[in-house]
Amino acid sequence: MSLDNLVGKTLEKIVPDAMVIQRLLSAAERNIADAHVVEISQENRFDAAYKAIMQLANVALQSNGYRTLTRKPGHHMTMIQALSQTVNIDK
Repeated sequence: MSLDNLVGKTLEKIVPDAMVIQRLLSAAERNIADAHVVEISQENRFDAAYKAIMQLANVALQSNGYRTLTRKPGHHMTMIQALSQTVNIDK
């Protein structure tokens, strides 16, 4: 299934915004750094790593001209499942 087939269901078309993408990248970098801090609990480290994954998946999606419809359930899963198309890797 192409990403265009998901428009209106779980995605919407957007014009990529370099500023938004840069903010997401910066936030992901901070969360990756936080995930490496051994002085905090494993749960918080996991949360930081998960947030970084979501932010980077969002970067890939937005760079390709799409954004998830966050009012719909499953938008995190959509970002992850779209990675094979947004970063052009095999499933």
